[in-house]
Formats: sequence, C-alpha cells, structure tokens
Amino acid sequence: MTKLVTILGGSGFVGRYIARRMAQAGWRVRVATRRPNERIYVRTYGTVGQVEPILCNIRDEASVRAVMAGADAVVNCAGLLTQSKKNSFKAVQAEGAGMVARVAAESGVSALVHLSAIGANAQSDSEYARTKAQGEAAVLEAFPNAVILRPSIIFGPEDEFFNRFAAMTRFSPILPIAGGSSKFQPVYVDDVALAAAKAAMGQAAPGVYELGGPDVATFHALMTMMLTEIRRNRVILNMPRWMAGLTARGLGLAQFLTAGLFTNTVLTVDQLRNLSHDNVVAEGAKGLADLGIDPAPMDLILPTYLWRFRPAGQYELIKESAKGLRSQG
Repeated sequence: MTKLVTILGGSGFVGRYIARRMAQAGWRVRVATRRPNERIYVRTYGTVGQVEPILCNIRDEASVRAVMAGADAVVNCAGLLTQSKKNSFKAVQAEGAGMVARVAAESGVSALVHLSAIGANAQSDSEYARTKAQGEAAVLEAFPNAVILRPSIIFGPEDEFFNRFAAMTRFSPILPIAGGSSKFQPVYVDDVALAAAKAAMGQAAPGVYELGGPDVATFHALMTMMLTEIRRNRVILNMPRWMAGLTARGLGLAQFLTAGLFTNTVLTVDQLRNLSHDNVVAEGAKGLADLGIDPAPMDLILPTYLWRFRPAGQYELIKESAKGLRSQG
C-alpha cells in the first residue's frame, strides 16, 4: 500500500514544497491546515486524490490525532513569525510541538520531522528562540528518534524576506533595516523541503541538522544584493538600536490598542532581539551535506522571482539589452 505522510502547516511556505516533494516520491499526502477550503490548490501537487487538505488546529489534540490516523510519517512545519491572539509562540512552537510528537508516538508513526530554526536557545532573551528550543526538547522527549531541522532564513518565490523588502523599495527612496551587521546564511526553500522529505522517508539519521546555503552575508549585504537584482537605487538605513526599539514598541502598541485588528508584521521587539545575533550554521553541526544535498546559491535563484520588482518588471532585461546594442552601434 502507498505510504501516507501528514504535514502540519503543509499549506504554508515551506510545507507546500515538502508536499510536492513527498507527492513526487509517490506518497499520499495529508496537508493539515486550519482552513482546508481555502487550501484546495494543494491538490495540484500530485495526481488526483494523492494530496488532500484536511482540517487541523495544532492547539487541538483531537484534530491532531485525527489527521495522524494511519500515517507512516509526520512533518511538523507549524510555526510563527509574529504572535496574534491565541496563536502564541508558546501555544504553537512549544506546547503544540510537544503534543504533536507525543501523539505521533502514541499513533505508531514511524518517522517524525520537526521544523525548528537556527538560534533556538532555551536561555535566549527572545521568546521566539526560547519556544523553539522548548519545542525541540519536548519533541525529543516524546519521540527520541525524531529529525529536527534548523534552517537559517529561508528564501524562495513566496518568501517573506526578500519579497517584503523588495516591495518596500517601490514606495520609498529609503530602505530601513535593523541589525544590519548581523550575519545570515539563507537557504533555498526547496533544499529545506528535500531535507524534510528525505528525513520523512527514513533517509536521514535521527538528530538535529542546521540548514544553511553556501553564502554567508550580513543583513546589509543581503539588501545590497537584492537592490542590485531589482535594479533600484535606494539608501539602506541601518536604524540605531534605540530607533528600531521605538519603532517596534510603537507598532506593538498599535496592535494592542486595536485589539489585534492591526497585526504588526513589520518589526516586533522580539524580532529585534533575534536580529542582535548571527543566524548561521554552527561549526561542527550536521547540515545539508550530511543529507547529500548540494545547496542552491542565492544568485541562481533570486533572479527567477525578484524580476517583478524591477522598474520595468520582466522587460527590464530587454531594455538593458537594447541599451547595449545602441551603445555598440
């Protein structure tokens, strides 16, 4: 019988790529999501009936247990960048992760893959990083043979990093950033998906893997690379910590005063704490090479989706080519 994988958060950025990978490998795929009726597009990732969205809330044990019924493998991609109402870091990344692992063990699941993040640290001043570490500990306690993947910033066509800052350049001559000197090791989303798929199919030894691409660069350097790619001249303003702190607190206050009607997805105090630390693969850590994966460089992938932010979009290269011909003439 064809094997079955359940992917919690499978309709999200990373989860969709994992679903495609598992479907291509011939597995049946359950995409566990809070809004299955809005996620029917995941069915196109496989043949008819191979990939199905199914209702699940990681805060509700009954629904988690239901989506795991009969599953051979489980991949937990559920995570947050910002908190809102009941979806807190603690509820999703710590308590939710532990509950998923416990239910997986009780359900007889053969393989569990948990998506965490580089920087997970139980002693961190960032609640995001602390709950990531707490989630990892709870996963390993309930499911010792789990594979934990810790990616750096993940980039790809639907990312919330390069796309967000590229979009900002359309409306302002200044590009404000915080933590410009912090280092990152961006990793391509499909490389992360391949790592998760290999682990789900039993092709990875249990343990923690830190996933980073071949390039390490500061936040400021990444923004410079992005501006070069989209052919726009903008002033990169590396905000002093006090200015970034005021901005983050002001946006947080706006979210509080509007009772969540305004959700601060720009800059939070917790994100600012994370930005004060480098986000790169630790020396000696197991990584993509241990999984037999050769990571894609940014300069190979970024042009495939950032072209839409160029002044003339897809026609920018044609304009540049025409200018070159005129200059030669």
